[in-house]
Amino acid sequence: MKTRFILLNTSHAGNVGAAARAMKVMGFSDLVLVAPRWANVLRRDETIQRASGALDVLANARVVETLDEAIEGLHHLCATAMTPRDFGPPTLEPRPHFAALAAEHRENADFGVGFLFGSERFGMRNEDVYRCHTCLRIPTNPQFGSLNLGAAVQVLAYDWREALGGLATMLPDAAGALTHMAVEPEPAPLADAQQLAGLLDHWQQSLTDIGFLDPEAPKKLMPRLNQLFNRAQVTQEEIHILRGIAKTMSQVAKTTTEKSKG
Repeated sequence: MKTRFILLNTSHAGNVGAAARAMKVMGFSDLVLVAPRWANVLRRDETIQRASGALDVLANARVVETLDEAIEGLHHLCATAMTPRDFGPPTLEPRPHFAALAAEHRENADFGVGFLFGSERFGMRNEDVYRCHTCLRIPTNPQFGSLNLGAAVQVLAYDWREALGGLATMLPDAAGALTHMAVEPEPAPLADAQQLAGLLDHWQQSLTDIGFLDPEAPKKLMPRLNQLFNRAQVTQEEIHILRGIAKTMSQVAKTTTEKSKG
């Protein structure tokens, strides 16, 4: 099972190094930074010092401009938002959610899980939270729940590794990197988050074409559809079917409009 840690708009270079260290300790290596404050954050002295030897994680880390780039290839996104939203994915504690998630997809080596961490200054934006399947709330002292970014990464990395069976279930590959023991992939590959985003864009246009969606007052129709498709865990083949439906809706709407004008 693939695991990626995604840091959004990180403002302190040291936290990037601390996150890399936390990941390496628990056997994870896929780190992506979305529009960090420093373009050279992976090479800054403070980052390297706080990484405490996790230089391979930093060397393999990617810096991208958008969340869409960061979530490519992932199927389940977890927001780390301490404050529940009045709308959006459910807010759950990590351990029970991880146990259920790992059990459901244990036999799918290609299933991708992403953990999103917001900026130290303003946390996660609502629109980014809406993209996720769940919000993770780390149980803390109700009178003092502030966690450093690196500490939050460490807690979730540990709980997720335990849900996957602990480091005893891992074996080094030929290059020395930790990898899961061989498992059989699922026959029907799930659509990743980027494919789902493309489907939603297509449906938004088609729903506008048939007059169901008013682009001037969309309310929360598209985020609700986003959550619906997240819960459904649609496959790549189903994405093609749904996009075919959207294409046909737009074509019928165009034909109807042309006939009415004629």
